[in-house]
Amino acid sequence: MSEGFDLARLERIRPWMQSYIEARKYPGASVLVRRNGTEVFYADCGLRNIEEDLPFTRETIARIYSMTKPVTSVALMTLVERGLIHLGAPVSEFIPGFAQMQALIPGAIRLDQTEPASTPTLQQLLTHTSGLSYSFNPGLVAEAMADQRLDFTPKRGTLAEVADKVAALPLAFQPGARWMYSVGIDIAGRVVEVVSGKTLDQFFDEEIFQPLDMTETAFNVPADAGDRFANLYTPLDDPMALNAAKDGGDTLRLADDRKTSSYHTTKQRSGGGGLVGTIDDYMKFTEMLRRGGDAGDHRILSTKTLAFMMSNHLKGDIAEMGIPSFAEQPMVGTGFGIGGSVTLNPGRVGVPGSVGDFAWGGMASTAFWVDPVHQMSVVFFTQLSPSSSYPSRAQLRALIHGALIE
Repeated sequence: MSEGFDLARLERIRPWMQSYIEARKYPGASVLVRRNGTEVFYADCGLRNIEEDLPFTRETIARIYSMTKPVTSVALMTLVERGLIHLGAPVSEFIPGFAQMQALIPGAIRLDQTEPASTPTLQQLLTHTSGLSYSFNPGLVAEAMADQRLDFTPKRGTLAEVADKVAALPLAFQPGARWMYSVGIDIAGRVVEVVSGKTLDQFFDEEIFQPLDMTETAFNVPADAGDRFANLYTPLDDPMALNAAKDGGDTLRLADDRKTSSYHTTKQRSGGGGLVGTIDDYMKFTEMLRRGGDAGDHRILSTKTLAFMMSNHLKGDIAEMGIPSFAEQPMVGTGFGIGGSVTLNPGRVGVPGSVGDFAWGGMASTAFWVDPVHQMSVVFFTQLSPSSSYPSRAQLRALIHGALIE
C-alpha cells in the first residue's frame, strides 16, 4: 500500500490503457497520479507517432489545448491579487471593442436580430457565462465565427486582432443568463497582456513556468524537442467539426503531423488552448493548485485565492444554465469555478469522485483533476481529437477510486 492506495488495484490502469491502444482508439497514452505530493503511479503505452513507430513516453510533448485555460485563469488571478484589476470589471475597460454590445434576442433566426446587452465582466469570461461562443458550438454566433474563421489557433492572426473581431459579433445571450463553452478565456488572455504590458507567453514564463520549473511547456514546441512532439490523430473527417462530425473510417487518422505542425511557428498565443508540454510539467502546475498556490520556494497565488477559484461560481450546476454546446466535462452535478469545473455531487455526475474536485480537459483527450478531499492530483495524456470520442475520463476516475482504500 502507498499513500492509501492498493497498488495492485492501481495496476489495473495498465491493461485498461493497453486496451485502448489495441482497439486503435488512442495512438498512445500516459497517466500520472500523486497523493499528498508523493508519486504513487505512472504508466505509458502505445505510440506518439504511429508513422515512425515512436513510443509514447514520459518525455512526450503533447498539445494540451483547453488545459491551457486554468493556466490563463491563474495568470489573470495574479493580477487580481495585485489590485490591478477586479473580476467585476467589464472587459471593455481593457478591450474597447467590447463596448456597446448586442445580444441575440431569444429565438433569433438571423444574426441581426439583436438587443442591447451589457458588456461581459472578467468573471463571466472565466466562467463561460459571457454570451461568447466557439465556432464548433451550435447556433448563429458559432456559425458566424466559423464563417469568419474566428478561432484562436496558432496562425490565425494576433491575439489582439482576433479578440477585436470576436467583439464585433453579437453575444449568443445576455451575459450571466446562461452557460456556454466559449473563447472567453482567450479574451481573458488578451486582458492579461493589456494589463501587464507583456505578451502572454512572457507573462506565463515569468510568473508561472519559471517558478514551477515547467521548462517544456510553451506556445511553441521547444527548439530542442527533437522528435518528442507527438502526432495528433482523429477518427473524424475533421477533428474540429463537432456539429457535423463524420466518421472517417480509420479510427486513427493523422490530423496534425509533428513535423509540419503550426505549433513549431506559432504566431498567436491562445490562452484558451495554445500550450504544448509534457505530463510532468503539467503535474507541477496541478500540484500547485492542490497546494493552494505554493510553488515550493515561491508562491503563485494565495491559498484563499485558490480556494475561491476552485469553488462553484454558478447558481447551480452547469446543466441548469447550459444550452447545447460542447464541454470537456459532464454538466449534471458539475459547477464551474475560475477556469475549471467543480464537482458538486458525484452521484449526479455519475462518476466516482469527491465534492470539490477541480478539473478540466483538452480537445486531444487530455485531462486533469485535483481532489482536495484526498489530496490527490491526476494527469492523463493522449493525442486524439475530439475528446468526446470515448469515455476514458470517467473510466480512469473509476479505476483510481477503485484503488483508493484509505
